[in-house]
Amino acid sequence: MGRFTLGTLSTAPVSDRPDLVAPPVLAALESLGLTDAVGVVEIDAALSDTAATQEAYDLVGDDLANCVVVAGKREGQERVAACVVLATTRADINTVVRKRLDVRKTSFLPMDRAVEESGMEYGGITPIGLPTDWPVLVDSRVAERPVVVVGSGVRRSKLLVPGSVLAGLPAAEVVEGLARPIES
Repeated sequence: MGRFTLGTLSTAPVSDRPDLVAPPVLAALESLGLTDAVGVVEIDAALSDTAATQEAYDLVGDDLANCVVVAGKREGQERVAACVVLATTRADINTVVRKRLDVRKTSFLPMDRAVEESGMEYGGITPIGLPTDWPVLVDSRVAERPVVVVGSGVRRSKLLVPGSVLAGLPAAEVVEGLARPIES
């Protein structure tokens, strides 16, 4: 439990290394009883970006998932959501997410707000431990993966999490077609 190996990354359960995750991530994992089910591994913070992580740790694109935070407004009310998609795809924020949030236009939440409101570092934002009123939209391809690499709330580590755990988060909703493959 919580011990995974992907590429050259080998994890310990978060319960063994709580110092490697952001406080809101640890609080969420503790409240959900998942500190033994989710793995964490320390990495070089300079390699935290998805492409650098993939190359440095010998991962394939479908091993990594990105979490992006988007927002839109409807009748003066802002609606925020997190989208979790494989690194080989891009969230369809202009169609799928816009319709799901029932807003006229969606855009990425500004970095400073995403950091402040999540309590996580930019480049390390993860779907675990986000504000409870933010829906977490999980692409069905992520939910189907045995294990994916995601942020830990800090840039100096990564979580390895079964896709089913991400799909089972309290605010999660698995969305078919949330993301589209990145065309080369």
